[in-house]
Amino acid sequence: MGLSRREAVVGGAACAVAPYIAKATPARRPNILFIMADDLGWGDLGCYGNTDFSTPALDALAAEGVRLTQAYANSCVCSPTRMALMTGRYQYRLRGGLEEPIKENPSPVIGLPPSHPTLPSMLRKVGYRTALIGKWHLGYLPWFGPLKSGYDHFFGIASGGADYFTHKSVTGKPDLYDGERLVTEHGYLTDLLTARAGK
Repeated sequence: MGLSRREAVVGGAACAVAPYIAKATPARRPNILFIMADDLGWGDLGCYGNTDFSTPALDALAAEGVRLTQAYANSCVCSPTRMALMTGRYQYRLRGGLEEPIKENPSPVIGLPPSHPTLPSMLRKVGYRTALIGKWHLGYLPWFGPLKSGYDHFFGIASGGADYFTHKSVTGKPDLYDGERLVTEHGYLTDLLTARAGK
């Protein structure tokens, strides 16, 4: 899935350059790549001052794009943070509000409501193609999922974490999806996600 000038990879890998998009002319819209990394501190990358270890690939992306230097996560845990990023709202204001990460107990009421506008759904309305490569963790199929909330493509895990070799969730259930279909692929999860993001 090569991305043209009118496409975006958004999600766990999400997106946060909407004000810049609004100012761009339709013919010159930028590609958007937003990387959301759980548990990454503000000073963990070289582009933000870290000298303890090297992060050249991410530093190069930052040098060619937009760095957010006055942004704050609304929560210290994953599901609420993702909910706020995707909707632009405090996670408490949505149906069922999320204060904690979603537990692996599929429910038709705990997750990001598909009817709620999201950043990827708004990008799609203005002509972008959207993809989430990585972790969803905002509700379980069949009620919730990236394809129900504005993404054209999804490859990754639905739960909060999966074994890197077996691609099974913490309860031992298969958890690697291509769209809304469970798939079996061999390889280290990070390598599989990286290869898919490069297509």
